[in-house]
Amino acid sequence: MTADQGTAQGASAGAADRYDPGVAHPARVYDYWLGGKDHYQADRDAAQAVTAHRPQAAAGARANRAFHARAVTYLAAGCGIRQFLDIGTGLPAPDATHEIAQAVAPGCAVAYADNDPLVLVYARALLTARPPGRCGYVHADLRDPAALLAQASATLDFTQPVAVLLLAILHFLPAADDPAGIVGALARALAPGSYLALSHLTADFAPDQVGAAVTAYNAAVPARVTARSHAEVTALFRGLPLVPPGVVPVTQWRSTPAVGHSPCADLYAGIARTPPQACASTTRLGVLIG
Repeated sequence: MTADQGTAQGASAGAADRYDPGVAHPARVYDYWLGGKDHYQADRDAAQAVTAHRPQAAAGARANRAFHARAVTYLAAGCGIRQFLDIGTGLPAPDATHEIAQAVAPGCAVAYADNDPLVLVYARALLTARPPGRCGYVHADLRDPAALLAQASATLDFTQPVAVLLLAILHFLPAADDPAGIVGALARALAPGSYLALSHLTADFAPDQVGAAVTAYNAAVPARVTARSHAEVTALFRGLPLVPPGVVPVTQWRSTPAVGHSPCADLYAGIARTPPQACASTTRLGVLIG
């Protein structure tokens, strides 16, 4: 969850909880679902409380990770993107953004952004690129996109196309934080031909089960989540042109037959492209920051 410590209403319960193994942590819960090793009993208890209501939650985490790999490969190999801003990094896992992108083009630059000091300690230690690739790390608040972009500009050139990844992160923002407005602010700062990729929790496929799972998660984890409908997730793109097949269940976004088309992963996913407008991206970024 990207929310700078102490600067945003609704941010997780402070630095003590971030390091407290007795308090479930969103990145560690996600790590448990992915089959990682960086979690404690409180995280396992929270994850199991969720799966008691919706057993597909762990499969959803893995499906989201698979979408991440397909999206980065598509953007790097199919669209020629050489810069990535990964917001809501989470704990390092195999096939990180820079590993996938730099396997396509070794010179790709990746900026990882998260609010959580615990996540950034892991990221700085483990998410390292080999030249000519570059990695940067931003401790910033998604709810302050101007500051986040200003810090990311130390690694990325916003006069050139950038792919912004918002994977399984916007559902941590309640409506009061205006997630669509945040996406719009990010998009306005990007050069023409940039991309925005997002995935988001939904209850559309099993409203009762997912509703109960969300309640269990929010009771156990300080960072609360909000499930949104297909129309609500689509609206987060603020009308940007969507890459086919549009906003679809996460397992269906340009999947292979081996992935299948099951909707049991409770997330939607999509990618949009910024339109080719005449104004200079440096001016847009300067207006947003200023």
